[in-house]
Amino acid sequence: MNRATLARQLLLERAELPVPTAVHHLVGLQAQTPQTWYVGLWTRLRAFDPVAAGELLVGRDLVRLPAMRSTVHLLTAGDALAVRPLVQPVVERVTMGAFGRRLRGVDRDALVAAARALVEEEPLAAADLGRRLAERFPGHDPAALAQGARAWLPMVQVPPRGVWGRGGRALQAPLDTWLSARPDTPLDARPGTRLGPAAAATAEDLVLRYLAAFGPATVRDVQAWSGLTRLREVVDGLRPRLRVFTDADGAELVDLPDAPRPDADTPAPTRFLYDYDNLLLSHADRRRVLGDPGTVDFAAHGYAADSNLQPASVLVDGTVAATWRVTVDRDGARLAVRGFRRFTAREVADLAAEGAELLRFLHPDRRPVDVAVT
Repeated sequence: MNRATLARQLLLERAELPVPTAVHHLVGLQAQTPQTWYVGLWTRLRAFDPVAAGELLVGRDLVRLPAMRSTVHLLTAGDALAVRPLVQPVVERVTMGAFGRRLRGVDRDALVAAARALVEEEPLAAADLGRRLAERFPGHDPAALAQGARAWLPMVQVPPRGVWGRGGRALQAPLDTWLSARPDTPLDARPGTRLGPAAAATAEDLVLRYLAAFGPATVRDVQAWSGLTRLREVVDGLRPRLRVFTDADGAELVDLPDAPRPDADTPAPTRFLYDYDNLLLSHADRRRVLGDPGTVDFAAHGYAADSNLQPASVLVDGTVAATWRVTVDRDGARLAVRGFRRFTAREVADLAAEGAELLRFLHPDRRPVDVAVT
């Protein structure tokens, strides 16, 4: 399972793929933070150019918006239109769990219409949107109103936020109007207008794409990744198109018939993962990448099973064996790798070499660079 998942995650060998193709294959990258997801693409793609990737956000070929598990994901424009409607119940469930009481009595359609009018006029931060909505819905909590709008009206975070090397507030604009301004948008969908509804992905589509990027997997794994529930019937309907395996604990795994399943002894290179890397967040049973919990207290190192945030991690021989942190000052950039076990001399050399490449990627103008493995 480990080697199969690494192969599909482009972590056994860096792929020569255009960024949109890679993002589509991976069914997006979790991207709450505006910049760290670039490491996720750097560690998976050859000759990755972060400046060019950032321009894809400016050109609206890529967008960042709430999707799977109601968390912000980097998606292609096409996937944003197709996948977001499918996971809409997840976004609503998570939002209502946190803000439902404070949204009682608010007319959903009226809130969506008011929010759309405001963010179509100009992109707004959540706090600003909430304050303006509170003027129209007096007596209601501004933060809850903004979160309700986020749940019921698909909105993207617009550049320059998320663009490589640039900063910016988390300003929101409606997904459909934002994408209507793409250069390849049909002439009857001009900037400022709304794109018509796209064909939403089906649950079957999403399960198959998940397996292509994360399989083989259990039904619980697919549900943990997507946030969707009741997928057993969906998987059962797909059985004629799937292969079935059993893991060491007797759990049933389903998979695509022709998906890569490398031998267990296939070499797995050292790879640095970012703090929201989907590899660590997309299975109910994370042992395929975290390894044996009996040998390492992963919870003590910040790997919470119920959290969307995991530490910036390092894969050694295919499993998480360390965390990493970069510090920068006027003397240079430094990478500290903190291991969970004693590394061999070869492993230390690999960590130092890959870590130096990571530092050069993150801070090309900082010299000297230093990698410390402890």
